[in-house]
Amino acid sequence: MSTAAETVGPARAVRRTGLLSGPYRTATIGILLVVTLLAFEQMAVGTAMPAAARELRGLSMYAWGFSAVFISGLVATVLAGGWADARGPAVPLFTGLTIFVTGLVIAGTAPAMAWFVAGRAVQGFGSGLAVVPLYVIVAGVYPEESRPKVFAAMSAAWVVPSLVGPSVGGLVAEHLGWRWVFLGLVPLVLPAAVMLAPVLRGSRTEGTLPRGRTLAAVALAAGAALLLWGIDHRSPLALPGLAGLAYGLRVLLPRGTLRLGRGLPTAIAMRGLLMGTMVGTEAFIPLALVTRHGFTPTAAGIVLTAGALGWSAGSWWQGRSTAVSRARFAVLGAALVATGVAGIALALYTSGWAAVPAWIVGGLGMGMTFPTLSVQVLNLSAPSEQGANSSALQISDTLGSSLAVGVAGALVNAAGLGAGLVWTLVTALVAALAAHRVEDSHA
Repeated sequence: MSTAAETVGPARAVRRTGLLSGPYRTATIGILLVVTLLAFEQMAVGTAMPAAARELRGLSMYAWGFSAVFISGLVATVLAGGWADARGPAVPLFTGLTIFVTGLVIAGTAPAMAWFVAGRAVQGFGSGLAVVPLYVIVAGVYPEESRPKVFAAMSAAWVVPSLVGPSVGGLVAEHLGWRWVFLGLVPLVLPAAVMLAPVLRGSRTEGTLPRGRTLAAVALAAGAALLLWGIDHRSPLALPGLAGLAYGLRVLLPRGTLRLGRGLPTAIAMRGLLMGTMVGTEAFIPLALVTRHGFTPTAAGIVLTAGALGWSAGSWWQGRSTAVSRARFAVLGAALVATGVAGIALALYTSGWAAVPAWIVGGLGMGMTFPTLSVQVLNLSAPSEQGANSSALQISDTLGSSLAVGVAGALVNAAGLGAGLVWTLVTALVAALAAHRVEDSHA
């Protein structure tokens, strides 16, 4: 029997088998360790940020502790996609993990806020390099019929960090110091690298790195930063930011993505729309419940936990169902997300506890749709394009999340919480209306 390491490349057509069976065990555990590590860092850092900003006397730069990760991650995501397609997933993955560890050390030992923000930017670059190769590994190691289960497992790997990450990060920051939220993650990178090393042995390919994408990646990141700054400060800098964003998207996303072309373009666009909907709504749920209904922060967090549990249930269902097509999962899931956002808006004006079932429904829809779109993108991608198209998925996720929060925040400041929820509901409805187009007309 051949090993999983020998299957990186076009995936074999083999019998259906479990993700933890012999040929796939090492790859599955390694992938899930990487996802869990990156997820825990993302979920825990929010609780460490206030303490870090106070100690480093950098409250004026607080937001850049998050924005730096987003901006550098965009560039890294683009580079990783082309790198993985041309040379295989091993080098960008291990380079990304090494850079991620470097960023953790820089942030955890920062003597000043500017140094801390620089460390966060290095972290973002490293995680951006590391995530995209995981999609290429999935395409190369697992047969097509097993991919829904893999992406369901990757979604499930976010559940525990979502539930305990903020609490653990808060406890560490309170009792050991905020620096250990970063430094404590450093030794956890080694097990993930060790597990994936044998899987990727011999996976190197010889290809040509695509040219022209680096400039587009820089334009995209700079444009997004200027646009977000312009929206937040009502500055004319938003206009050149929009131009840079448009140029970068035109080069880096598949043709037809912005106009929701059938098949691959819509699958990638939907990810951005749905992530924008989810993140944009969750950003204001605690604020709405605390200010409108008198919830404590802990009680408001129950709603977010409910959404995470719904997401996990939806991922589990789509990963094990053979009776429902990918396209139908996308349609049903997007409709449930829109229903959940509408329920949150209703809860804003009725009972705050009505947000719990509403966000379970929204999370269920995301769990069904998010991994479904990952599978669909790989199924519609030629082997030589899997890295670039996985990169496009990550770009769509990141931009959708960041821009949705930025626009929703501006609307909330101008017209109140209801206006922000109307915006996220509009993005959810656009995704729901476009969902039937994720199936390729030639399929």
